[in-house]
Amino acid sequence: MSERDVMEYDVVIVGGGPAGLACAIRLKQLQAGLSVCVLEKGSALGAHSLSGAVMECAPLDELLPDWRATPPAICVPATHDEFALVTRTGRWRLPAPPQMQNHGNVIVSLGQLTPLLGAAAEKLGVDVFPGFAAAEVIFSDTGAVAGVRIGDMGVEKDGKPGPNYAPGAEVRARIVMLAEGCRGSLSKQLIRRFRLDEGKSPQTYGLGFKELWQLPAGRGQPGRIEHTVGWPLDSRTYGGSFVYHLNEDRVYIGFVVGLDYEDPRLRPFEAFQQFKHHPSVRKLLEGGEIIAAGARTIAAGGWQSLPTLEMPGALLIGDAGGTLNVPKIKGIHQAIRCGALAAEPIVVDPPPSRLM
Repeated sequence: MSERDVMEYDVVIVGGGPAGLACAIRLKQLQAGLSVCVLEKGSALGAHSLSGAVMECAPLDELLPDWRATPPAICVPATHDEFALVTRTGRWRLPAPPQMQNHGNVIVSLGQLTPLLGAAAEKLGVDVFPGFAAAEVIFSDTGAVAGVRIGDMGVEKDGKPGPNYAPGAEVRARIVMLAEGCRGSLSKQLIRRFRLDEGKSPQTYGLGFKELWQLPAGRGQPGRIEHTVGWPLDSRTYGGSFVYHLNEDRVYIGFVVGLDYEDPRLRPFEAFQQFKHHPSVRKLLEGGEIIAAGARTIAAGGWQSLPTLEMPGALLIGDAGGTLNVPKIKGIHQAIRCGALAAEPIVVDPPPSRLM
């Protein structure tokens, strides 16, 4: 069996989303001499990034004050909010709750925002490695987290090394930042190992679907933000829709279903399809076409379900810890803020060297 390569850093960050990249940027801003590595399982930064996404700008303004000079290609200022209750054939407009009013926010593509953050991190000297998934946690003799092992390449279906086998490298660091997003594989293991959810409310989850549509010319209303509750879900099932109008007659349309639903006949994707055939939605989409689509799980438990975020040698940041603000239906600004804040105590009060 081939020996594993070993790389050593001050900080290794697992996950190249907004939390992980914000953490990397802030670390280098505070102490340029730190060696920082970001491991991203996607083939490129943004390849696995999926969100609504309406973003509050303050955390990004603080992290990268000049980001607006070269914004993502999709970056549309919010202009109008609408909140409605949908029935099978009707739509009843309701006052938008205060936390869902989006004046000052922007509609962005998370898949475009993360490469922007990645470029800023690399410019500061961060090593960013897309296409490398952290498969296993490395522990020190004292039981503290001491790094991660990258997954092996060239493994056959039976689990045995094939002709192109290459063992994954060990990436060791005195601090590991877990920014894997919702239900990250390593995060789940460490939450169990260190009992980080002890005394907390159980985490709950939702499943969110999202499509990018190209509409016929003249139908889009750039900056318009719509949310609905109600049909096709019953009153006992958590969920709702979003429609975000972009420029160039494009819209994001999505639907979220709480995974604690009780009706065994409910199929979340079918509910999304039903919603798109509602009279008020069908007339918007008719004649348009789907450009891209995806789905992701959402940590919906809120503040009371947050696990303890620190453990010996490691921290949970962003959605790995469940920092989504559910009433606002927003998480990007929380992830950026969480990642940036997590960097500060490491630099101000660095931990002792790890015990190998």
